[in-house]
Amino acid sequence: MAWPRTRTLAHWWRLCLGLFSIVVWLVPCVNLQPAENINYNLVHSWADKLGMELFHLGDFITRRKEVQESFKEAKVVSRNGASIVDSMAKEIEMMMDLKVSAVRRIMDTAENTALSHQNDLADKMFSYYNAKEMLEPGDPFPPIPTPAPDMDKDIGEPLIYVQPKVVVLEKRPEFHNTPVNFSVSSVHVPVNVFDRAPDVIKAIQWSENLDQIFRDNYKNDPTLSWQFFGSSTGFMRQFPASKWNKDVPVDLYDCRLRSWYMEAATSPKDIVILMDGSGSMLGQRLDIAKHVVNTILDTLGTNDFVNIFTFAKEVSPVVSCFEDLLIQANLDNIRELKEGIESFKPKSIANYTAALTFAFELLEDTKSSSRGAQCNQAIMVIGDGAPENNRAVFELHNWRDPPYKPVRVFTYLIGKEVANWDDIRWMACENQGYYVHLSDTAEVREMVLNYIPVMARPLVLGRHDHPVIWSQVYADIEDTKLSDYLWEIKQCEEQKADVLEYWQVQDRMLEPSEMHRREYRRMKETWNQPVDSNVYQFMTTVSMPIYDRRENANITEEVLINEALWELQTRETRIANILGVAGTDVPINDIKKLLSPFMLGVNGYAFIVTNNGYILFHPDFRPIFQGYILKPSYNSVDMIEVELLDDDKGARDFNPVLLTIRDSIINQSTGSKWMLVKNHFDEMKRVIRIKRQYYWTAIKKTPFTLVISYPEQYGVSRMDIRTEQEIHRVNIKGTNIRSFFDGKRWKIHPDWLFCKHSNRTFKTPEIELLYFLERMSEPGWRWPGSRSAMPPEHAAAMFSNNSSTGRYPSINEKESYYCDRQLMQALVFDARVTGWFSNKTSWHSKDEKGNEFKQRFGVTLAFLATHSGLTRWHEFHSNGLEDTRIGEAFSQNNTRAIDEIWYKRAVDQHFVREESFVYSVPFDAGESKSEILVTASHAIFHNEGGKAAPAAVVGFQFQHSALYKLFHNITGNACAMDDKDCYILDNNGYVVISTRVHETGRFFGEVNGAIMKRLLEENVYKRVIVYDYQAVCFKSKNDNNASSMLLSPFIHVLRLGKWLLHTALWYIVQLMQWAPGVSAHFADMHGDLNGTEPRPPPEHHERNGHGNGKKKNDDTWLRYLTLHRTRLKTCDMQRELYTLFNEKDNVVYNMTAHACERPFVVLPIPNSNLILLVIDQLCPRDASLILTVNPQTIDYHLPVNDSLACFKQANEFNRVRPQSCISRHANESAIKLCGKGCAVYANLGLLLLCHILSRWL
Repeated sequence: MAWPRTRTLAHWWRLCLGLFSIVVWLVPCVNLQPAENINYNLVHSWADKLGMELFHLGDFITRRKEVQESFKEAKVVSRNGASIVDSMAKEIEMMMDLKVSAVRRIMDTAENTALSHQNDLADKMFSYYNAKEMLEPGDPFPPIPTPAPDMDKDIGEPLIYVQPKVVVLEKRPEFHNTPVNFSVSSVHVPVNVFDRAPDVIKAIQWSENLDQIFRDNYKNDPTLSWQFFGSSTGFMRQFPASKWNKDVPVDLYDCRLRSWYMEAATSPKDIVILMDGSGSMLGQRLDIAKHVVNTILDTLGTNDFVNIFTFAKEVSPVVSCFEDLLIQANLDNIRELKEGIESFKPKSIANYTAALTFAFELLEDTKSSSRGAQCNQAIMVIGDGAPENNRAVFELHNWRDPPYKPVRVFTYLIGKEVANWDDIRWMACENQGYYVHLSDTAEVREMVLNYIPVMARPLVLGRHDHPVIWSQVYADIEDTKLSDYLWEIKQCEEQKADVLEYWQVQDRMLEPSEMHRREYRRMKETWNQPVDSNVYQFMTTVSMPIYDRRENANITEEVLINEALWELQTRETRIANILGVAGTDVPINDIKKLLSPFMLGVNGYAFIVTNNGYILFHPDFRPIFQGYILKPSYNSVDMIEVELLDDDKGARDFNPVLLTIRDSIINQSTGSKWMLVKNHFDEMKRVIRIKRQYYWTAIKKTPFTLVISYPEQYGVSRMDIRTEQEIHRVNIKGTNIRSFFDGKRWKIHPDWLFCKHSNRTFKTPEIELLYFLERMSEPGWRWPGSRSAMPPEHAAAMFSNNSSTGRYPSINEKESYYCDRQLMQALVFDARVTGWFSNKTSWHSKDEKGNEFKQRFGVTLAFLATHSGLTRWHEFHSNGLEDTRIGEAFSQNNTRAIDEIWYKRAVDQHFVREESFVYSVPFDAGESKSEILVTASHAIFHNEGGKAAPAAVVGFQFQHSALYKLFHNITGNACAMDDKDCYILDNNGYVVISTRVHETGRFFGEVNGAIMKRLLEENVYKRVIVYDYQAVCFKSKNDNNASSMLLSPFIHVLRLGKWLLHTALWYIVQLMQWAPGVSAHFADMHGDLNGTEPRPPPEHHERNGHGNGKKKNDDTWLRYLTLHRTRLKTCDMQRELYTLFNEKDNVVYNMTAHACERPFVVLPIPNSNLILLVIDQLCPRDASLILTVNPQTIDYHLPVNDSLACFKQANEFNRVRPQSCISRHANESAIKLCGKGCAVYANLGLLLLCHILSRWL
């Protein structure tokens, strides 16, 4: 029967059809088919077409072949690194000799002037130019201050008022546009110094005679920066005169606490600070003691060594990991010690014998093991009284070689009512120290600084030996304490911004995405570490001590007649006083201008290393963060922390080869070495692995060593001109070299020294260049022999045999200008052969294809930069008209030629693909609402005799929207479909093109971490870990005062006040939300974040019965109201950066997509630094996987109480001690000045009141 058979077949057919439908439906889940949607050949054609279009565009717009042809007349020569570093070191040495000469003349004049005015009387009404009070013509005179009632009775004399002096000031660019006066000097007096005190005003009087030597020095050397005399009484006389900066909230400056003063006034020192930890050191006594310790720490420099120990029954270090050793007094270690002393709490009974014994043994061990400063040694004892004088301890450790006592003892007695002062004073007087009694925090700084003149006595007694001291790099008048203040202000500003934002957007602010966005934005600000910044003026200072040439002097002091009577007595005594320190600043930028970066070429650089291994400057020196805040330990950066070897070692696991090179450098040897290194650039977001050559040599008579470095690949050769192309030969032919610089479409490197006039200033470097070009065309032009003139005393000796008068020329009379001959020859040559580039007629084209190119791609500008620092450009406009505003915008940010990022990348790309352009967009450009510009650059190399050298870089800028449109036209709608994602990435993994424009400029690992991980696994990219040893972290700050607050009943009052404040703030927020009138008034007072009127507050949930949600948001908001204070902390971070794996014929580019096992196709875009990536979106991916280039803190797995400073101390590097050490003199024992005793006065009324209260309570 046919019917049943037919029915059975129908059932089977329906069953098969159902199974087939299920299979089809399950296909997306089992991932068998979707990746076949990516056609490898089609993607390959996209990449080829895009590369061809872009290269033809760049080739046409930049006219690169014509540029290359322009340099055919030049020659290529070998670069001699040893010769270059030697020449640069001699130039720097000559300049530094000139500064030392000026300081020596200030010193000599000051000593003679002080001696000749020793019998002058102090005039308390003496008028001088006070830097904080002097006026300019037209400024109103301040009102005469009115004394407070009974003030005359308190101070014993009428209030002194001297009218401020008037001075004319003029802005000068060589002093960073500070208004100055070159006729007089001005005086800065610290806030803790009374300028009318007899010893202070007398020193101000006689030091006014230094103005003449200041003026003479400046006449002999107009390149001199600030000259100054820092007095031991506290004031500083500075030339030229200028007003003191009043922008800072408080004037913290005291010249005696600056490194140039401290290191000149005393030889290097090892100091052990002993702080009484007994239970009596509570309240104000503890506050004063901590202030004393902090002030002592502020007087130390990187050539000093120190540690702090508290003593009760036992002796303990304030930082546990610094036990039994002295540590270098750099900013990082000093900060660690200050944090340690801040958290100290006294207890038990003080054992002075054990503490002194421990200190002496530590100093002896330090000396015998050749650690520490190996010069002066001192013990600082801080307490409220010693039970005995511990004579036996001193006899055993310090009096073994009379009259020499190797360790000085300085004692600081804390507290008002202290009866037992004689023993602690005896300790200081019998051990060549000084005794101080302190009863108030206001007098701490002045009293603590008394130890410096005492430690300077061997220097003064030596008379004729004036050590020349060069300081480490520092930020002019800034104090690192200001960094903490600025960070506090920054946190408060963020808190205010949160309040205002919450008031505007309400609960939207508390959404996780908004909270993350805000946190990320603030973290990005902390990562802002500009290398070149004008916020601070960084410098080194050369200084020299100034001695009082008197051997004896009359002193008046209080003498204890009996137990209750003190009497003023005058007597003659032996003295050895230091008058102060003379010095002059040497701006780091002035040193850099002597380095001839032109001779080092692109990606070449120079840096200077000190005897401690720290850098004086370096291209990777990043001393500030947030754009304007100094880092806590900004000037303690070691050279091996910025020269990162490419050896795949872990953090702080430094290569022995690098350590050996470092030792050679700090020992001021001469040498050279090749090294493979990792160079990061572009805000530490890009990296290149490169082989570099290093050369180094000493800068004689200084603690500095100069190091230069350049890449092996293209640094061994350089461009040079031929003899017939020299400037004077061009002039002889009748050609006007000034004509090579016609028009306004050119700039020169603003930081290079082409030609410099000593006595004239110019508005721009270009105007100065044109001035010298005209002079070169005049008859009689000659090239100066050196950048720096010879010091006058050296010149005097040289010219005295050749001149009947013995007169020697000054800079003004000999050579008032300097020109870098080799650089100027190269610049004029480059300008001559590239003059056509900026000429608008040369760009006029009737070629329809050319005009179509310009308009279709939105080309805005073409540019050219040469190896001699010349930059030219030409603007385009979409309608064919020129728009000079585009060129002005370009010239403001792209004038540094070989130092520009696009120049460096183009030269590096030349060795990856010679015929290619480097394309880039700004980081996170998609977040900006403005038009995005793509920058493309290409390196021009000149070849001769088998040698090649980079001659120039050409490039252009065009609109990103045009590139996106081109990409869309090539790919059609394929990349607009939901099943595919298409990206163009650059050689460091940043998105250049994405179908989602907001992703432009982002790192691809943050967009799609899963695919980025696959690209790493398949060797499309390589991960390069870069360590940042100059990073700043933020440690949670405890608001509680460390000084015995737990023992104070006021802690409960403070807690109550804190609760009341939080409650009041909560009600204020509610009032702002509910009262529109109050809100409007608040807006008027504080402004609107967006500059628009605020939206009316939304209806609250509790009105609809949703009170729980409202309460939850209120609780969340209260967490924002509380300011979570943090403190700055140095730390190490690392960045995982990425670079294309640039092996030729990389097999990964031949691989097709294969299901979801490989859901993408990646291909290089020819003639570029770009890759094309097409991804199948239907395949699942782990969205939580994110790869980032943002810095991550390195965890060294340290013990709980240890810090990075502890880790660094355990792995400290070698250092070389300063050559000068004067720590003893046979006649010092004759000086008996060691501080005054103190008297105790009983207040009977106070005693009676205390007795009554004790009875009642």
